[in-house]
Amino acid sequence: MLLSNFFLPILKENPKEAEIASHILMLRSGMIQQSSSGIYSWLPLGKIILDKITAICNTEMINAGSNEILMPTLQSAELWKESGRYEDYGKEMLRIVDRNQRDLLYGPTNEELVTEIFRTHIKSYKELPLILFHSQWKFRDELRPRFGVMRGREFLMKDAYSFDVDYVSSIISYNKMFIAYMQLFKKMGLKAIPMKADTGPIGGDLSHEFIIMAETGESEVYLEKDFINFEGLSGNVNYNDNLQPIVDKYTSFYAATEEKHNHENFTNNDNHIIKARGIEVGHIFHFGQKYSTPMNANVNNDKGKNIPVYMGSYGVGLSRLVGAVIEANHDKSGIIWPKEITPWDYNIINLKSGDDQCDKICSDLYSYLRKNCNTVLYDDTNDRAGAKLAKADLIGLPYQIIVGPNGIKDQVYDLKNRKSGETHKLSYSELLNFFNSKSI
Repeated sequence: MLLSNFFLPILKENPKEAEIASHILMLRSGMIQQSSSGIYSWLPLGKIILDKITAICNTEMINAGSNEILMPTLQSAELWKESGRYEDYGKEMLRIVDRNQRDLLYGPTNEELVTEIFRTHIKSYKELPLILFHSQWKFRDELRPRFGVMRGREFLMKDAYSFDVDYVSSIISYNKMFIAYMQLFKKMGLKAIPMKADTGPIGGDLSHEFIIMAETGESEVYLEKDFINFEGLSGNVNYNDNLQPIVDKYTSFYAATEEKHNHENFTNNDNHIIKARGIEVGHIFHFGQKYSTPMNANVNNDKGKNIPVYMGSYGVGLSRLVGAVIEANHDKSGIIWPKEITPWDYNIINLKSGDDQCDKICSDLYSYLRKNCNTVLYDDTNDRAGAKLAKADLIGLPYQIIVGPNGIKDQVYDLKNRKSGETHKLSYSELLNFFNSKSI
């Protein structure tokens, strides 16, 4: 991508309304623009990252045997009244009346609607287990939206729903989603820690939040020190295996959100359990027959008895994850994208656009990288050299290739690792070797 063709509205100063790093950097790097309180437009750079995160999440859901669907943002209030949950969300739920005086709502979650889909089509235990998922925009009318996309009113969420014939089978599905979450966060370059959590208005008897540790996190959490360094799964997982032993390894550590932590057993002098802050990026629930019973989502079991199915729901805040990644990966100069979700692998910076030799070297490098299936952003604009370098650090691509008159003269070019800050002077052929091996 040529930067001269890319819409990247950089802000030079920190926005006054932004308090935390992710909000500041997303606004400054032109990823988002506020539309109204807690609601944002996603601009090209932000949309690229959001799409990458969504794709990783969706791929892992499919790997785990889930089926992708797409449910609407607007739902019938009648379904929520049927489940008995219509009033649970209070003023957070945006209620709408259409021209025919029918009550609708902008969905904060989709348990009722997916249960309606299930009960319409599935009648026998032979069609189970079943997991349906989708990625869709949600709306919760937060009293105090803040921190940009971290706590907005409109947000993109991947939510999945499992259906099983009995309790034992439903725990197998829960474990499958538990491990899928650990895998998808890992594939985004993130270390998420599963913690026992409160079920809230979703309901149920079993729940885990997935937390990324960050000093600016809104959640207070308690966990064993050793859990932070626990490596967990390595490589891919076979979702047909018995996953209970793996889940047991993760849950053998003490880790709980503030709501589930027993404060009576905790002191600040305890070296075994520490208090920290984190960002919730996912939440899973096992709630059995909470929705299937009132909504008559039944199947015939192997004995011919008509019974309510056992269910679970599993959410990942996709738009929230963009902010969480930045909170965990930034410095005073800007964002540092993990290689797994970076918008481009390389950033070519032409310090003197219009100079024939600088233009040729940059153009040749740009063509080589694209030809060899590397993603690359080429800053071919006429901005000052200092502004270009600051912009490159702000948007945080893994590698910067800096070409200027001094480099042309000496026939060496700067290759900067954005994460480490290390810069190496390489000849043209050494650059090509690096692209092929990434040895630095």
